[in-house]
Amino acid sequence: MDAPVILNATLRPNPPMRARTLLWILMTVCAFNAAFALYFVLRGAWPVAPFMGADVGILAWAFFASRKAAERAEHITLTPGSLSIQRLAPKRPPEHETLNPYWARVDVQEWGPVVVRAQGRAVSLGAFLGPKDRESFGKTLAAALREAREYRAF
Repeated sequence: MDAPVILNATLRPNPPMRARTLLWILMTVCAFNAAFALYFVLRGAWPVAPFMGADVGILAWAFFASRKAAERAEHITLTPGSLSIQRLAPKRPPEHETLNPYWARVDVQEWGPVVVRAQGRAVSLGAFLGPKDRESFGKTLAAALREAREYRAF
C-alpha cells in the first residue's frame, strides 16, 4: 500500500505582466526615446542618441529576465516517509532533495525564505514569495509535517 500524500504544493513567483503589455510599454518608451534622440541630434548633441537607445535595450533585457525568472518553480511533496523538494529553473537541470519528515523542522523568517532543517541540512523554500505568502506556506508546511509525524498506518 502506498503512503498517502499529506502535502503536494507548487510554489511559483508572481508572473510579470503579459508579454503583449510589456511589448506595448517597450514600444511606447522606444517612441519617446526616438523622439528625444532626434531632437538632440537636430540640435547638434548627437552623442546623446546612443544612450537613448541603450535605455530601451536595458529595459528590454529587464523585461526578458523578469519573464524568464517567473518560469522557475519549487514542487514540495510530503508523505509520512519523505519530504521531497524539487526545484525547476529554465535552462538548468532540476534539483531534487529528500528529507525525513520526522526530523524536519520549519523556520519561518520575517525577511528571508522558509527554511526546513533536518539531519544537519538546511533547505530554503519560497525565497521569491512575499512575506505573507512565505508565512502562510511556512505554517501550512509545519502543520503538514506534524501530521506526517503523527501518521499511523494500520
